[in-house]
Amino acid sequence: MDLDLYARPTLGSWLQLADPAMAEMMATAGFDWLCIDLEHTTTSIAEAGYLIRIVDLAGLPVFVRVPSHDASIIKRVLDAGASGIIAPMVNTADQAASIVAAASYPPRGTRGVGLARAQGYGTAFAEYRDDIEPGIVVLAQIEHIDGVRNLDAILAVEGIAGFFVGPYDLSASLGTPGDFANPAVQAALAEVEARAGGGHLAGIHVVAPDLDEVEAVVARGYTFVAMASEMLIFSHRLGEISAGLSRLR
Repeated sequence: MDLDLYARPTLGSWLQLADPAMAEMMATAGFDWLCIDLEHTTTSIAEAGYLIRIVDLAGLPVFVRVPSHDASIIKRVLDAGASGIIAPMVNTADQAASIVAAASYPPRGTRGVGLARAQGYGTAFAEYRDDIEPGIVVLAQIEHIDGVRNLDAILAVEGIAGFFVGPYDLSASLGTPGDFANPAVQAALAEVEARAGGGHLAGIHVVAPDLDEVEAVVARGYTFVAMASEMLIFSHRLGEISAGLSRLR
């Protein structure tokens, strides 16, 4: 991919619905990248493979938020051609190291070698091994106060490209799910934001389709920002239409 994720702040979005047409629409809407969510959706590995192909052929980097730290799932989405992964609930450096190992071929890691779409269906393994696999992006999702406390150690793990804040789970770990204005949540976010820069990607999910909020988080130092998802964009717009229809009656 031509996009240098480290050159400037980038704006992506989430894919939750596993719909090929919706993925194609999102891939041509002007986002810098898209991420397929396998953690909080019913999207299957097979469906993720179709979505990866659509977004990749549209010319965008495509990431997968894997549902766990399971090495077999990490291997399969990378073999399908994902540009990288976002691993959920990373709370320790040891967890981060095991995720990097699962995404990396020996001698750097333990990823099994297979031939699939990423490797040109068996015709381009050497090119993938030498030119693409070393650039796989691995982001640690920081969504628990333990991850905040261990963030320096997590970012020190070789192969971790950066962090990605999950605001809902982070607030839940502090006993206030969804209450982002809570002082404890604000303090945790400030602690994370203090690590922005320094050669690592600083990511966060702006849950609502709100470009003003995107501008606000970029001003706070975030460089890898996901805005909403195709589902949230549709549901918010549908809510506006529904309210308008009510006024017309």
